[in-house]
Amino acid sequence: MNTGKIEIIYGKGHGKTAMALGKGLIAVAKQKKVVVIQFLKGGQLPERIDVVRRLEPEMSLFRFEKSRCDFEHLSEEAKQEECRNILNALNYAKKVLTTGECDLLILDGVLGLLDQEIFQEEDLIRLLDYRSGTDVILTGRTFPSKVALFANEIECINQVGAD
Repeated sequence: MNTGKIEIIYGKGHGKTAMALGKGLIAVAKQKKVVVIQFLKGGQLPERIDVVRRLEPEMSLFRFEKSRCDFEHLSEEAKQEECRNILNALNYAKKVLTTGECDLLILDGVLGLLDQEIFQEEDLIRLLDYRSGTDVILTGRTFPSKVALFANEIECINQVGAD
């Protein structure tokens, strides 16, 4: 079976999303279809999304979460609602992988779901098992040691010095 590659971009530094989107742009330039699903990006500025949306239909961006606040600042009730939205996003990712809808799937911030204990590494591995020829990029702060065993490439982004 032709299995897509898995790339992990993680670390405490800034630039994980930018690196993943840059790789998405390279794929688009090669006539590939890219789907981006973002997680835990509630506090991010909307104009960052608008730039990517201009690349549709070659690069499509999806956010299922409704809150504009960072997840950790939400009330417990709001967190539960967002968890339902996140599960919908993960189900959509499964559909994208199952149908081969794109050549590259970027799960931006998905590793943050491990930090928030919304999703476990084993669940992420099961999700990745649905890829056929689709390449997948995972981003977040956490290094997923179990998922890393399946990765073809791992990039660590560290912050050096002050902002």
